Amino acid sequence: MATNKEMIERREAAVPRGVANQHRVFAAKAKNAEIWDVEGRRYIDLGAGIAVLNVGHNHPKVVAAVREQLDRFGHTCFQVTPYEVYVRLAERLNALAPGDTPKKTLFVTTGAEAVENAVKIARYHTRRNGVVSFSGAFHGRTMMGMALTGKVAPYKAGFGPLPGDVYHIPYPIAYHGRSEAQSLQALEGLFRSDIEPSRIAAIIIEPVQGEGGFYAAPATFLRALRKICDEHGILLVADEVQTGFARTGKMFAIEHSGIEADVITVAKSLGGGMPIAGVIGKAEIMDSVPPGGLGATYGGPPVGCAAGLAVLDIIESEQLCARATAIGTRIVSWGESLQKATDCVGEVRTVGAMAAIELVKGGDAGQPDPDLTKAVVADALKRGVILLSCGARGNVIRFLPPLTIPEAQLDEALAAVRESVLGLADAVRKAS
Repeated sequence: MATNKEMIERREAAVPRGVANQHRVFAAKAKNAEIWDVEGRRYIDLGAGIAVLNVGHNHPKVVAAVREQLDRFGHTCFQVTPYEVYVRLAERLNALAPGDTPKKTLFVTTGAEAVENAVKIARYHTRRNGVVSFSGAFHGRTMMGMALTGKVAPYKAGFGPLPGDVYHIPYPIAYHGRSEAQSLQALEGLFRSDIEPSRIAAIIIEPVQGEGGFYAAPATFLRALRKICDEHGILLVADEVQTGFARTGKMFAIEHSGIEADVITVAKSLGGGMPIAGVIGKAEIMDSVPPGGLGATYGGPPVGCAAGLAVLDIIESEQLCARATAIGTRIVSWGESLQKATDCVGEVRTVGAMAAIELVKGGDAGQPDPDLTKAVVADALKRGVILLSCGARGNVIRFLPPLTIPEAQLDEALAAVRESVLGLADAVRKAS
């Protein structure tokens, strides 16, 4: 078997450098919350493939569903010869989506493709062009996805021109001194100075920002957006690609606010490791697009749909919404203890099991510490823990363990991360 060093050399010769790697170890096998690299070393996975594996690596029910579907067929293209498993998954999601309004679901392949289709549907339904997004948002690397994303480097720099009629307003982040009132004022200012609300098709928002830093939009803010959208005939699109499917303690994060979105984009953990994404929307909105206006050759692949049905069964039978809340409580307790031990942890936050710590200098929210963040992620890997960083300032460590992670493994991983943070913070103090 090849070593990690050999694989890195092969990767650098064969794969574009634009496809970045967070870690330079190559997976050989995985089970639940553990990964073993090509050299046989074990890691506890607190990244879950960027929130893809809420039910863990290779859950037996997902594996069984995939095998059973492959025994039938792997592909026909739903637009050519449709299949029942697509319809069944759509029925399940229509019933699960928040709100009493009848729903319909379109399946595609990736989260970015779901976002693209959500904008297409919103523009067709409203016959308007404008779309409002937020600073710090991440909606994908396709052209419209990049335009909506609220961070230039590395996602947008050098890739222009991007689609027009896309506008950004500040996302409310109390820790950074940005209130929901200020964000709403910015939206009103946008209406006055840049585009009238009658030209806006949709406002798209992550109920909890993912790449942006795991900041949760206050429920009162989301309710205010719902009211504004209703007043002006604007569609409210909830991007639940990272937050969906029990991650935040609810099936969908928008449920925490008590409102009903017009359209929801989903992907990542829906497939339990199999590629599938979707757009769930109010039936009247989804049906406004004529036949042929939506679809994709691999949209709603049979294997992905079968995996999605298994994932929904697992979430229900293993009570993963409640488990997410318990995991989040454990991480917050751990984080607050760490915060008392060092002033480099500025804030600890979580919604369900979508948790983060923000690393700063001297406890000052205005002084992010991306260098320490990068060092902690690297050091944790040496200790056998896979971590991910995020945030517009590069100073947030996010925790996305599989919701099926055993408590002993979670505690083991958190203990290792604590050692990394304290050891590196102490080293920084001594050096200064």
